[in-house]
Amino acid sequence: MRLILLGAPGSGKGTQSQKLIERYGVPQISTGDLLRDACNRGSPLGLKAKAAMAAGKLVDNAIVLGIIRERLAEPDARGGFILDGFPRNRVQADALGALLAEIKAPIDAVVLMDIDTNVLFRRLTGRRVCPKCKRVYNIYSDALGDPPRCTNCPERTLLVQRPDDREDVIGNRLKVYAAETQPLIEYYAEQGLLRHVDAEGSVDDVFARIERAITGGAKSGT
Repeated sequence: MRLILLGAPGSGKGTQSQKLIERYGVPQISTGDLLRDACNRGSPLGLKAKAAMAAGKLVDNAIVLGIIRERLAEPDARGGFILDGFPRNRVQADALGALLAEIKAPIDAVVLMDIDTNVLFRRLTGRRVCPKCKRVYNIYSDALGDPPRCTNCPERTLLVQRPDDREDVIGNRLKVYAAETQPLIEYYAEQGLLRHVDAEGSVDDVFARIERAITGGAKSGT
């Protein structure tokens, strides 16, 4: 199983990736994690990436693809993978497709986790975290009291909102995501690889929809 998983911040992509990993035994490949690891290891490609980032430049597509190629050659990726964070545009999608065709590991499906923007906004802006135990809550769905306090810590630590979860920041993140993702949606729909999955509901319900989409669901271009 070789998947690309697309989803806005707060769509549950991380949670569903973990369930896919557990069910199918394939790794999640995050380009951000790969770049950091390559830089820390000081690999030839990692050194090039580190130099680009130190100069305040975007890491060249060829470097990212080279790092992805190395990762896909590892034993745990032979049975498949879940690609997260790449591609981000049609140029990268073309380059990725060429790489995967070369190594004979074409993408089976691209899963787009659909969720209403208002639901996302409420989900993200409602997040609060315990600064002591790091547990994450949501003020709209969890009974936390006023002010909201951690129910996991004996001290009932006061919960805080992370800077990334402020309304202005979330609004901008969602706009950036929409602008980046729409061309990819069209690209993979044209190839018949796109699968739309309703990402609202319980974790198990959403996972069941993903499984249906990747194992027997109809291809979708809408």
